[in-house]
Amino acid sequence: MTPFGYRVLGFGSGGGVPVADPYTIEYLVIAGGGAGSNNSYHGGGGGAGGYRTNYGGSAITLTPPNSYTVTVGTGGTIPTPGDMYPATINNSGADSSLSGSGITTITSTGGGRGGNNYIVGYDKTGGDGGSGGGGGSYSGSGGSGNTPSTSPSQGNDGGDGNGIAPFVGGGGGGAGATGSGSSGGNGTANSITGASVTYAGGGGGSYWFTGATSGSTSGGSGGGGAGSYSDASPGTDGLGGGGGGSERGGSNAGGVGGDGVVILRIPTANYSGTTTGSPDVDTDGSDTVVKFTATGSYQA
Repeated sequence: MTPFGYRVLGFGSGGGVPVADPYTIEYLVIAGGGAGSNNSYHGGGGGAGGYRTNYGGSAITLTPPNSYTVTVGTGGTIPTPGDMYPATINNSGADSSLSGSGITTITSTGGGRGGNNYIVGYDKTGGDGGSGGGGGSYSGSGGSGNTPSTSPSQGNDGGDGNGIAPFVGGGGGGAGATGSGSSGGNGTANSITGASVTYAGGGGGSYWFTGATSGSTSGGSGGGGAGSYSDASPGTDGLGGGGGGSERGGSNAGGVGGDGVVILRIPTANYSGTTTGSPDVDTDGSDTVVKFTATGSYQA
C-alpha cells in the first residue's frame, strides 16, 4: 500500500517507488541593492534590490523529487575611493531568483546604482533596477524602479538630485516608497520568518554645503545606507538595501549595496531537509523557514 501523501513512480515488475505528493510553499525573493555614488560630487544613493513575495497570497507548488535553484544577488560594488579617473564607476546590484521544474522563475532585479557627477565618464542619471538609484545633483534624474516590470511592483523610482544649496544627490528608491530629493525610499515589512522584518530600503544621497565639513542624509528603512559628506554607509546584507552616496573629498567612499536574500516557508510535514548553500533553517508554528543568504538549492 502506498503511504498517505505519496504517489508512485516507475511501475514495473519490481513495483513502484513511493514519492511524496506535490505541496505548496511561500517565498520572499530580495535582490542585491545598488551602490551609492563614489568619486563624485553630489551623487545619488543606490536603489534597493527588487522585492517579490507571495507571502499571504497565492502559494506556489513544488513537486518532489525536483530540485529548485536559489540564486542570491550580491550588492553593487564601488571602485577605489579617491580615484578621479576610475576604470569603472559604482555598480548596480545583482538579481536574485527562485527557479525549477514546474514553476515560473521568480526574479527580483538588482537595485540601480546611484548617479554620479563630475568624474570621467560620469552619468548623473540614477541606474534603473528593482528600485531606481538616486540622481546626481544639478537635476540628475532618478532611475526607474520596477524595471523590468512585475506585478505587483518590485520597487520604486529613485529621487531626482537638486540644483540648489545644500547640494544633495537623490535618494535611491525603496520597495515601499520612491526616493526623495535626499533620503532613500523606505522598504516594505514582511513576516514570512514569523517576525516582522523590513526589507529593501533605498540609500540616501550625498550631502554638500559651502563651508560644511559634515552632514548626512537618511537611508530608507529596510537596510538603506545613509548618505554623507564623507564616507557613506553601506546597504545592509540580507535586506537588499541600497548604499548611501558619498561627497567627493579625499578618499571618501560610497556605500556598497547590501546583499539580497531568498526565504522559503514550507509546511514542516513536507520539508525534505535536503539543501545546498548552507541556509539558516528554523521553525515557526507548523512551518519550516529556510533562509538563503548565498546561492544554493532545495530539493522538494
